[in-house]
Amino acid sequence: MRKILYISGTRADYGLMKETLFKIREHPKLDLEIVVTGMHLMPQFGETIREIEKDGFKIHKITAIYEKDNKESMANFIGKLIQLLTHRIKKIRPSFILLLGDRGEMLAGAIVGVYLMIPVAHIHGGDVTSTVDEVTRHAITKLSHIHFTATQKSAERIIKMGEDPWRVFVSGAPGLDSILNQRLLPKEEIAKRYNLDLSKPVLLVIQHPVSSEIKYAGNQMKVTMEAIKDLGYQSIVVYPNADAGGRKMISVIKKYEKYSFIQSHKNISHQDYLSLLKVVSVMVGNSSSGIIEAPSFKLPVVNIGIRQKGRERSTNIIDVTHNKNAIKNAIKKAIYDKKFREQVSRCRNPYGDGHASERIVEVLKNIKIDKNLLQKQITY
Repeated sequence: MRKILYISGTRADYGLMKETLFKIREHPKLDLEIVVTGMHLMPQFGETIREIEKDGFKIHKITAIYEKDNKESMANFIGKLIQLLTHRIKKIRPSFILLLGDRGEMLAGAIVGVYLMIPVAHIHGGDVTSTVDEVTRHAITKLSHIHFTATQKSAERIIKMGEDPWRVFVSGAPGLDSILNQRLLPKEEIAKRYNLDLSKPVLLVIQHPVSSEIKYAGNQMKVTMEAIKDLGYQSIVVYPNADAGGRKMISVIKKYEKYSFIQSHKNISHQDYLSLLKVVSVMVGNSSSGIIEAPSFKLPVVNIGIRQKGRERSTNIIDVTHNKNAIKNAIKKAIYDKKFREQVSRCRNPYGDGHASERIVEVLKNIKIDKNLLQKQITY
């Protein structure tokens, strides 16, 4: 039996990976354990470790968190996590370390895997984003032994980076698997749970700090919240992640909780979140969820700023800058422009068919673990 160790640091990566983790756990030839760290352990971000515990996974809690709201804390977090992971992984002795995306905890896991000679399997390599996320993602790719990409274009980028084509598998985005397989709440139930009148516009707002624009994070959040305030639509605002600038953004969000049509949440369960995507009128902010998951719901997205710059996207996206009037106009277009909404109703998700988990499990089960897998060389 092969032991798979997944590293999770945020509600976002766990939600995206949930269906894949269930499939790994259910497979008779695979065993699954999860390292839980970072944002999951921070009360101000909802202590989302509880959601993982509720799902019954075997977890290893590693207490590395973002101590302060600055760039130095992000770097210190990675360093501390490398030290703690090294000690813990030596005891766990996994067959594979499984990672998703571009965050610091994934970079730490890849570094530890390489130096302990444990094969690293990375999901969502080859994507284009911006700022430190871009270079971190590609660094994880070069440290990884197996690559599961969301699209063919991402696979081609990885091969251009000098990776052997036999290491690269186009699986699709695992986040879409939950949309296909998870039971979503009826619209009446989700409306009652969040006190929504679905006969009127509803906004779902998720905005994260941008690593190259940390000093502007608070003001950027204020611009978005001012636009929402001016429009007066029912709005569900979800707290940002724990990266530098996140706590500044939370302090801004709290100032707008006095408005009856704005409700904020530290965290929303994955089932509730997907159920909301099915009923809200538009998503607003800069979350990758707007790019990767929203097209499957034919949901319009107002994408603000540069965080998702260059990422493959469908035709449901309206890109805007951090300008109050631009955001307001884009939201109104997303809700009322018949031509745009017709375009969104026909949009196709470029990130797969909802069967990524099955493809990932097959490779983890069958790929040969030997010197050829572990000893990497650039191909040009």
